Amino acid sequence: MMVAMTCASVIVFANLYFVQPIMPLLVRDFRVTETTAGLSLSVAVISMIIGLLFFGFLSDRIGRHNIMMITLISSIIPLIFMPFVPSFNLFLLLRLFQGFFIAGLPAAAIAYISEEVSPRGVSVGIATYIAANGLGGMAGRVFVGYAADVFKWETSIYLLFSLSLVLFLVFYFLLPRSRFFEPSNTSYKKDIHGMLVHGKNKKLIPVFIMGVILQFSFTGAWTYLPFYLEQEPFFLTVKDISFTYFAYTAGIVGSMVAGRLAVHIPKTKIVFTGVITLIAGSWITLVPSLTTVIIGLCLTCLGFFTAHSLMAAIVNERATHHKGGASSMYLVCYYVGVATGGTISGVLWNSFGWIGVLSISFLLIPLVLWVFFGVRRKDS
Repeated sequence: MMVAMTCASVIVFANLYFVQPIMPLLVRDFRVTETTAGLSLSVAVISMIIGLLFFGFLSDRIGRHNIMMITLISSIIPLIFMPFVPSFNLFLLLRLFQGFFIAGLPAAAIAYISEEVSPRGVSVGIATYIAANGLGGMAGRVFVGYAADVFKWETSIYLLFSLSLVLFLVFYFLLPRSRFFEPSNTSYKKDIHGMLVHGKNKKLIPVFIMGVILQFSFTGAWTYLPFYLEQEPFFLTVKDISFTYFAYTAGIVGSMVAGRLAVHIPKTKIVFTGVITLIAGSWITLVPSLTTVIIGLCLTCLGFFTAHSLMAAIVNERATHHKGGASSMYLVCYYVGVATGGTISGVLWNSFGWIGVLSISFLLIPLVLWVFFGVRRKDS
């Protein structure tokens, strides 16, 4: 099962984030600004937020398996048409469509794992899935960035489509049908209320806030990293920049280790350590040395995925009903952080450069600490 979920996770997050390393090429070919190019990620995330709410609701009624199958294949279809578009607006329209269907897997995956895996193995299963998120994000960025520099960005998208199709076939044949799913038999009105009521759950509110904060600071740095590294004193090519995304390996390891440590150590302590590591790593990248920047990026990924993997597990523990809806609510907050962080970072990049992008994480330190202590009190 986890092999299938890993393949699906790689598809989803490779397709969501592949635009980041090729943004300088989109700026050049479509003659748009850096901030406008950033919309290629933001519009996909906005439609993904809508999809998370929609598919989270449906997964509580018709099952996780069907939702994941249908949306996964639908999410890779836009890749066929993207290289042909004559304008950036049409490119954004395809990303809007793609983002909506990308939401199907994350809306149902954590609830699916929590239902189909033994209680003792749920934290490890979710951590493995989150690690695969990092693998997918890294694979999409490195693969597309490298191919775009060697060939063209249009060719790199076709190669991504081919890889995604192969992984989907593996997912299709290996994913077991749900055995323990119990559909909601309540009215639509009560079912929707059951999902939205998580927004009033005092045990979940701090977790949702943390989701926004984590991704808000993380996305800004990675979205505008290519523009930072193509300038003085680095002058890196798109291919060279794509290799920096191997820093996600630290995040993959971090989420796996965090899942195992959570069996013996309170999750909030591990989350706090992860957040502090993320902030420290972000600011280390200010040192004008490529080696130091790479170390900072590794620490940023390590901290982010350590914290994120356990926040997702905390949501699953605290939601006593409509777990798919609770997971979707957390992911909505998480991707609100992607959309707002990426957009505001574009304004800060144009005005203040790289230090402006990093200022987001610096300003959020008091909020991160406040949310952490709130979560810790709930756990105690």
